Amino acid sequence: MASMIAEKLEEHMDLGLTDKVVFIAGASRGIGHGIAKSLLEEGAKVALTARGAEALEATRKEFAAAYGEGKVWSFAGDLTQSEGINAAVEACEKAFGPIRGAVANVGLSPSPLGLDVSDEEWQGGLDQNLNSAFRLARAGIPRISANGGGSFLFISSIAGLASLGSPLIYGATKAAVNHLSTSIARFSGKTNVRVNTIAPGNIIFPGGDWVRNATGPRAEAWAKWIKREVPLNRFGTPQEIGDTAAFLLSDRASFINGAVVAVDGGQTR
Repeated sequence: MASMIAEKLEEHMDLGLTDKVVFIAGASRGIGHGIAKSLLEEGAKVALTARGAEALEATRKEFAAAYGEGKVWSFAGDLTQSEGINAAVEACEKAFGPIRGAVANVGLSPSPLGLDVSDEEWQGGLDQNLNSAFRLARAGIPRISANGGGSFLFISSIAGLASLGSPLIYGATKAAVNHLSTSIARFSGKTNVRVNTIAPGNIIFPGGDWVRNATGPRAEAWAKWIKREVPLNRFGTPQEIGDTAAFLLSDRASFINGAVVAVDGGQTR
């Protein structure tokens, strides 16, 4: 009886991602790394892409050692521009298999607080946070549809849900990504591709801004801020974003379309 229950539980929890190819833009560290890990744990095949070839290859080797060479593929290039995106998607399908899911997770562009933002900084933020997301959606969604359907996922931020004091270009572009996602979902569902967004809160990982804040000279002040602002009284982890992503990319989320899901420990009010 116990073995039968265990088998049923395992069957019930299966996300149905085994050997499905998921393409991740921005996968070598942080949230992208966490998403890739969660997908690999669910049996998916993951196409890792990022700009930095050395860090990307280190990530590919790490995952290949843990999950098998056949489960990972990588492509280094500029995933903010159409040329790099199109080349990566085409190479993935040719070498790795038909894409059934994709994640737009290209990282933020540095920008100062306030209005003193140059045209170059503003344009850099647009390309990094918004244009890259649209360009991957434009390249990826028709392919996912042609391959039998699946899911496309944007990674946004709670800075796009409320004014939190972040750089203007960051909050503005993340809010635009949220709107882009819900707008695309209005018609992409008819092509058998669900489109959703995760808006992470304060996610801590090696090399990230929150590690510097949490261990720097104002660490105590930041710890108090987290306890005050986040009901769960802690930072989030890349794996917590990754597990949410794996669910939204899977058939278990088959009636979720056009959602913006805050994963922030309850910070957003």
